[in-house]
Amino acid sequence: MEFEIRIDDLSGPEIAALLDEQLECAAKVSPRESRHALDLDGLRKPEITFWSVWRGKELAGCGALKELDAGHGEVKSMRTATAHLRKGVAAAVLQHIIAEAKRRRYRKLSLETGSMEYFEPARQLYQKFGFRKCVPFADYREDRNSVFMTMAL
Repeated sequence: MEFEIRIDDLSGPEIAALLDEQLECAAKVSPRESRHALDLDGLRKPEITFWSVWRGKELAGCGALKELDAGHGEVKSMRTATAHLRKGVAAAVLQHIIAEAKRRRYRKLSLETGSMEYFEPARQLYQKFGFRKCVPFADYREDRNSVFMTMAL
């Protein structure tokens, strides 16, 4: 079964639960000052487009694209539901976000993720898609708990 990726208004209980899980996991592995995951209100901004990924009637994951400026986007809120780990959900939504960034004619796409072992699968996925380590961007500051990555589009 294929994934359906659709713009989400962040009103459904499934997406609220998935994002709560993301915040809870971040709290377990990252100190408060190093947590950059957004809650529902943080994602309800005009500069952010949020997508949910569905497999039939099951929420499989999510991801978002934040416009930093006319030529630069940021990947946000990448999360795969536990039941769908290692099934291609993250790759599908990341590919969708990259395609949308190109459609918007961004010149660059960046992201922040954790430096801890927990985030290693995410870092490997981003590298596979062409992201490379970079210096902090936008409002981020150097942080030993964060890895900053970017790719030219």
